[in-house]
Amino acid sequence: MSDPNQENVISIVNSLFEVNQFTKTLYSLEFKIDDLNFKSKFEELARRLEDMHYVCKLEKLDDGNYLIIQKFSPKKPRKWLNASWTPRILFAVVVTFVMIDGYFRTDLANSIVEIGNPYEMAGIYTLALLGILGIHESGHLIAARAHRLKTTWPYFIPGLPIIGIPTFGAFIQSRGLTINREILFDVAIAGPIAGLVIAVIVSMAGAYTAPILEIDVAQGLYEESRLIKWELGEPLLMTASLTLFGKGGDGQEVLMTPLLFAAWIGYLITFLNLLPAWQLDGGHLARTLIGPKLHRYATYGSMAILVLLDFWLMAILILVMSSRNPSANPLDDISKLTKNRKLAYVAVIVLAILCAPLPSGLLPW
Repeated sequence: MSDPNQENVISIVNSLFEVNQFTKTLYSLEFKIDDLNFKSKFEELARRLEDMHYVCKLEKLDDGNYLIIQKFSPKKPRKWLNASWTPRILFAVVVTFVMIDGYFRTDLANSIVEIGNPYEMAGIYTLALLGILGIHESGHLIAARAHRLKTTWPYFIPGLPIIGIPTFGAFIQSRGLTINREILFDVAIAGPIAGLVIAVIVSMAGAYTAPILEIDVAQGLYEESRLIKWELGEPLLMTASLTLFGKGGDGQEVLMTPLLFAAWIGYLITFLNLLPAWQLDGGHLARTLIGPKLHRYATYGSMAILVLLDFWLMAILILVMSSRNPSANPLDDISKLTKNRKLAYVAVIVLAILCAPLPSGLLPW
């Protein structure tokens, strides 16, 4: 590898690490290091080299740890994806779709029980649903900024209003290199936890305001096709919200209002994101803990869970996407997670179960 900055790179490495052996190849610079506490030093090196258009990777071989440094050419950004107007237009489209969806859902509910002005309820529904998604993405952004990781603004994904869900969530893209497992873990976990807090608040508000139908009245509405029986599963956290206000028991049917539906979507998106699959948030978390090989099996297991819950399309999407780009690969894939982060992942598994849209026949109560 020949480059005018090469000597500067070698000097930086020698200033940070105890170099035992140095090898120069056609495409890379390789340093065998003796440092046992290399994590923070490697993080500093990675940041400094990235500004110089070099990428470094830490590899553990039989005879020790090696730094592999290579020159890289910055990728040309996709104009439409990196244009400032793209996330703004997508956000405007999603707001419109959610408002339309909220209006029609309120109008449908009003034909059974008066719950409010369709325009006002559509606005509340939009604030609730986009609040869940927005806080979710804000959690990612704050964690990324804390770790000095550059990212894009959130891209909101339009859905299918009225006939489905009005938005399929949102995502941000990293504009920098993922240096180690801890950074990947922290950025991944921040979004679902932040969004879930808002989803619980929306769920409580939805449960408190949701009208109750007597079972015989609901049965008549089913027969007239004015009310469609809910068969998409109910998260345990939503069940808990309804139970708290004495709703959803035997002889009762809770009307799925727009606000309650916003909470359900929030729980669904949180559940999907916490699955240990592909490059979902939960996939990143699992990848940091169990490594790439077991993460691949966890992805297949997640697809099986989605099939059992009758979310076939999502399972197929994960299968297709994971075959192209299975998982994120931190530059330092040697450093382990701290004990607290491992314990946090246990909590993630519990939260995923609580947010899962479980079929009514699956539970004994």
